Amino acid sequence: MPQGIMTTLAADAPRLSSANTGFMLICSALVMVMTPGLAFFYGGMVRVKSTLNMLMMSFVSLGIITILWVLYGFSVSFGAANGFFGWSKDYLGLSGIGLTELWPGYTIPIYVFAVFQLMFAIITPALISGALADRVKFTAWALFIALWATVVYFPVAHWVWASDGWLFKKGVIDFAGGTAVHINAGAAALGVILVIGKRVGFKKDPMRPHSLPLVMLGAALLWFGWFGFNAGSWLGNDDGVGAVMFVNTQVATAAAMLAWLGYEKLRHGSFTTLGAASGAVAGLVAITPSGGAVSPLGAIAIGAIAGVLCAMAVGLKYRFGFDDSLDVVGVHMVGGIAGSLLIGFFATGGVQSDVAGVFYGGGFHQLGIQAIGVFSVLGYSLVASAALAFLIDKAMGMRVTEDVEVAGIDQDEHAETAYDFSGTGGGSRQTTGPVSGTPAGIQNKKVDA
Repeated sequence: MPQGIMTTLAADAPRLSSANTGFMLICSALVMVMTPGLAFFYGGMVRVKSTLNMLMMSFVSLGIITILWVLYGFSVSFGAANGFFGWSKDYLGLSGIGLTELWPGYTIPIYVFAVFQLMFAIITPALISGALADRVKFTAWALFIALWATVVYFPVAHWVWASDGWLFKKGVIDFAGGTAVHINAGAAALGVILVIGKRVGFKKDPMRPHSLPLVMLGAALLWFGWFGFNAGSWLGNDDGVGAVMFVNTQVATAAAMLAWLGYEKLRHGSFTTLGAASGAVAGLVAITPSGGAVSPLGAIAIGAIAGVLCAMAVGLKYRFGFDDSLDVVGVHMVGGIAGSLLIGFFATGGVQSDVAGVFYGGGFHQLGIQAIGVFSVLGYSLVASAALAFLIDKAMGMRVTEDVEVAGIDQDEHAETAYDFSGTGGGSRQTTGPVSGTPAGIQNKKVDA
């Protein structure tokens, strides 16, 4: 090869960018904060007697998925093998990666890309937990998320984001996880609850959130962390696309929150704090796959549409009789579907790619491609998750006993309670009832009030 060509190629090759590297490390930390934020969001939505269990179901994902990711998860998700399953011996244990070795085509080290994607892998199974509140053994849950990440999340992440993934090569647009994260988790939630069944007292007993301030705190942390989740997914901001995604994240979330509140006022006569928090999350979910392909005006439309659709969808569990405790299906699966498909209508062709949607003269081609991505991930996750739940249930039982569920899962599974009603401390093991020092009858009145 002539020397001049070699010099040109070397000059054009990506070089380590300290700015992009620092930006991505900050984004990784923001995404990590989303998992505790999710724990608070879910923890406030359950009854008193299940608060700690709900927090722990999210928090334990930080431990389990981190170890699996280092051992083989990164290799399966982003190693080069085939369109369905990745593999790279250099990525096993993250042991064959050079300190300054760059992620191909980008200006950040592989280590930085790996830790950023790790945070996605952590929060995705944690999302599922909201559908299973009050009734799942902690050991069974821990085993489920380990198997689910291995069998479902790691391969699906490869389909969607790896350069040789079959959905990536087909042209499915998923900027930050509408399919791989939200549809994946929502479909998994549906599959599991169809196997394990409803909570005791579903549609009979009051199951209102015990702490709406905690819900709002969790929603605020999710909104804050989501800027790293979305804007960071461009892996830098040299061309301004990440900045557009940041703006669209804010815009769509605001629109969805207002749309949910408007629907709620018309349908039920009130503006609720739970509706505001849920609407914001619905907007965050919907803009996640689409925000890099649309304008801010398109983001407003996507957020508003998702806010109304998700508000309508949360009531489907009562119509169809499946107990999605905290509306994971109604918000994450429906919101992910909406955001992914609306790319086919609102993509401008002038942001992350030249793909244009129906409203910008691109026809229905991209909508069809998006539908392939949506329903492939949904179908696989639904079936695989139900199968895993069925096998675990047969092997060790997924549910706690009815007595434990009624009395309170926190005390039985964790030997603690979220609030000290007796003065002996929430962690006391010397108990006379479900809450330390509190008779069962009093506890039940407190929970259901």
